[in-house]
Formats: sequence, C-alpha cells, structure tokens
Amino acid sequence: MTPASELRSWPWLEKLISFDTTSRDSNLPLIREVERALAQHGVTPQLVFNDEGTKANLIATFPAADGSTDGGIVISGHSDVVPVDGQAWETDPFTATVRGENIYGRGTCDMKGYLAAALAYLPEIADARLARPLHLAISYDEEIGCVGAVSLVKAFAEQGVWPKYCIVGEPTMMRVIAGHKAMNLMKATFHGVAAHSSRTPYGLNTIKYAAQFTQWFHALVDEFRTEGPFDERFDVPFSTGGVNVFDGGIAGNTVPERTEITFEFRVLAAHDPEALMDRIRTQLFEVIEPAMRAENPAGRVELELISAAPGLDTDETSEVLSLAAELGGELVTDRVNYGTEAGLFHNAGMQTIVCGPGDIAQAHAANEFVSIEQMRACERFMERLLESSRLV
Repeated sequence: MTPASELRSWPWLEKLISFDTTSRDSNLPLIREVERALAQHGVTPQLVFNDEGTKANLIATFPAADGSTDGGIVISGHSDVVPVDGQAWETDPFTATVRGENIYGRGTCDMKGYLAAALAYLPEIADARLARPLHLAISYDEEIGCVGAVSLVKAFAEQGVWPKYCIVGEPTMMRVIAGHKAMNLMKATFHGVAAHSSRTPYGLNTIKYAAQFTQWFHALVDEFRTEGPFDERFDVPFSTGGVNVFDGGIAGNTVPERTEITFEFRVLAAHDPEALMDRIRTQLFEVIEPAMRAENPAGRVELELISAAPGLDTDETSEVLSLAAELGGELVTDRVNYGTEAGLFHNAGMQTIVCGPGDIAQAHAANEFVSIEQMRACERFMERLLESSRLV
C-alpha cells in the first residue's frame, strides 16, 4: 500500500487540514494560500467575498489552448468544516495524522481530501495545452446551508463563463452520484408574555405553542414515511424532517415569553419544497398565531429561512456520467440523503455529479478520516481528468 507521505496530495492535505476553517470562523487564510499557489503558476483567481469581507469563494479558470473559457469541467469543493467542540478526538483535529491505513483530521473526508488531490495537479494543469477549460471552484459556508455557493455560481454567469460539467467532490467512496434530496433549514420564534408562574392568566406561554407546532410538524413528516412518495435509490427512500433544536424558558417559575425552534426538511424530487413551505406558513400564521393572540394580543410568530439547497436530479443519460466513469468513478444508481452544492450548479445549466474520496459515515464525527487508498483513487481520477482534457 502507498504510504501517506508518498501521496502526491499529501503536502496539500497537510496544509489544508492545518487551517481551522470551521464555518463560524473565516476561511481567508486557506483561500489566500490557494491564491498564492495559483499566482506561482501565472493564474489570478477571482475571489467572491461575503458581505462582511470575512470569507471568500475562489474561482480559477484555466483556459483552453485557443483561449476559450466556455465549456469544460468545474472541480468544485467547499473549504469550511463543522466544529469539533465536545467531540472526543484521539489526535489533533487540525493536524493530518496517519494511523494505519487512514489519515485523520477534521475535513480529511469532508472534503479537503478532494481539494488536496485537485491542487496537487496545479503545475500540470497550468502548463497543459488544454482541449477544454478546467475551472477550480472553492466555496465557503457549505456546512451551514450551501450559503457561499450561491454567489459562486452567480459569479460564473457574471464572467460570461458557462462550464459544461461540474464534479462536486463530497465523500462518495469515489462512486458517481447523480441525485440527492433538497434541504430547507428554518427557525421559528414564538413571542409571548412573561409572568410569575402563579399568575399564568397574565402571561402567554410560548413553549405551549412551539410544542403544538412541533407536534404538527412531526405528524406532517411522519406522513412521508408511510405515504411517500418513495424513491428506492435512496437508503432512506422517503422525504424526512424534524425539529432539531428547541430553546425556551428561563426558570421553572416563570411563564416563558420566548421560544425558538430550529427545524428542517429534506425532500425527494417528487416533493415541491415551496408547497411544503406554504403548509408550514399556513400552520404558523393561520392556526398557531391566531390562537396565541386569542389568549393574549401580544402573541406573535416569526419564521426565518436560514438556508436552502436545491436537490440534484441529473438525468441518467447525461454525458457527465459517462465522463466520470472514464475518469475512474464507479457508476451506481444510488442516490444520497445528504445535501450538497451540486444542485446549485445543476440548476445553473451544468451537468453535475457528486464524486469524491472517503465515506460520508466519517464526516462530522470525532476522529474523521479518509483512507490512503481512497486518496490514491482520487489522485488517479484527477490524473485521468487532466489527460482527458489535454490536446492530443
């Protein structure tokens, strides 16, 4: 077996893991490092910043030999990772550590391994006479709802660059995935009136109404489990959802005046996310809120859409699937339950698939790892991608 130190991508993987790019923090140190590497090869990337200027997407285009930037392939990945807070790590999560056949560290699997494999071939890509352009796209804040990729995809259009294919390198064990569910993450805040618990008629208990909505919402998503629609290509073959954070009250003897819940749904292509949002709004603003105000006129509800990511449903006859197979990806009919940025690229007109090293079961967990063999498989994939893009 190839030692980790002999992987072409090892220096980049060590470097990328060393940057703590937890979504709550800036990703700019990592982006600047990639920017410097590109500059060494005569490439000036475009940086697309968030409103605060604390984070950035990166787009780098390597034109075809005739100067064309249209068409070609996007190599896409996100730079951010989830927190390690409270997790029992056996190694430093921000140091790439080899133990046996695996490389441990936050982001090794999700998804700095894929980015490291791509960046390892920068010299050859920059020097190659390309038959079709190659585009490197690195986003911020994927882990909190594919936030950065919205402006990243828009930037391609603003440049007048229209890639034909996109390969999003989320961990799939190098299987070629053509579909995943859509995701919507929301927060509802219930406003009531505080009072001493001995004077409940003078207060308005927001936990009561938040709990009513929670019960209604879980009944709604339980229907998906029993009534469908169903798609057996997913290991969870129905749409799902749940209230996952419930925060209300300040003391056992005080009527809670504010309760906040965070909830989500992940739906199959057969489900219309906007129709589900309409049902949620109806329940909150035409059922729950009037009931609160009937008890106390101060009652009200706020609903915030925190993030949304469209599903991916690439046609099984699309050229990108045969392309990925030629590059060494394993063609499968499976779909995945988790969301990615792939739907955004797909909706922008690019034929898009998800294919990257590592197992999603390792993502977000303590002692996250990617196997050395998976990294080598991804390197072979990148080698073939480069060779297939060269002029003969």
